[in-house]
Amino acid sequence: EDIGVEMNNKGAVKVDSTHKTNISNIYAIGDVTDRFNLTPVALNEGICFADSVFGNKNNLMDYSIIPTAVFSLPNVATVGLTEEQASEKYKDIEIYESRFRSLKRTLTNRNELTFMKIVVDSLSKKVLGFHMVGSEAGEIIQGLAVSLKIGVTKDQLDSVLGIHPSSAEEFVTMRTKVS
Repeated sequence: EDIGVEMNNKGAVKVDSTHKTNISNIYAIGDVTDRFNLTPVALNEGICFADSVFGNKNNLMDYSIIPTAVFSLPNVATVGLTEEQASEKYKDIEIYESRFRSLKRTLTNRNELTFMKIVVDSLSKKVLGFHMVGSEAGEIIQGLAVSLKIGVTKDQLDSVLGIHPSSAEEFVTMRTKVS
């Protein structure tokens, strides 16, 4: 602050897409920029920064697909656009949802439900987001983040053979739209 680095109204350091501040030889990554305060984001920003500055590669951070999880009981995890975000950005979306008690929970007489949601662009059939509340949600969503990153469509997802019995198979067997 005292040397003239620009801050936003929240007190975070302002940076461009290459992590450069308004002062040519000062860069910032991670929580100090208040973009996505997540350890994996800061680590990847560091890799992109090092590649760009020291490796002479134009490696920019992609903030469009950031998987997140809360390791509570049950887990909560998400990647991509929410239903609300997709509605703002796309003309028409499709929502697929499933609520169920996993076989593991059924066999142990536990009543914990699992909830899953897929958000899809109606026109292109491109999947825009995956969301889950339930056991191992973080692990499952991490795998789905890869498919989202490479632009998976609902038809491609539907063509995948699921592992049975598993909660994850529900993401490849959801066929009925709820909206």
